[in-house]
Amino acid sequence: MAWLWSPGRPDPRDEEPMRVHLRVYGRVQGVWFRATMKEVARHYGVTGWVRNVPDGSVEAVLEGPRKAVEEVVKWALRGPPAAKVEKLVAEIEPYRGEYSDFTIRY
Repeated sequence: MAWLWSPGRPDPRDEEPMRVHLRVYGRVQGVWFRATMKEVARHYGVTGWVRNVPDGSVEAVLEGPRKAVEEVVKWALRGPPAAKVEKLVAEIEPYRGEYSDFTIRY
């Protein structure tokens, strides 16, 4: 199947719903990573959750329009100013649409 796209026109795939499960490793706890991710996700209209993991990483599930989810993942590659992201693992999962907000889990 061919895809017709022309510059200056929005890509309709940008609005397709997607779900991504993230694990972020490095100096990502105690640096406002979760709180800032919550702000960034809400800014882009992404729903889901984020939490600290006992091994020192941060885990998150993001759901929303593909372009918006990609923007949050791009942010997570660097994190807030005090973070030092060493590795990010992103797994695309089937979209479920199960969240109405983005929250911090404890």
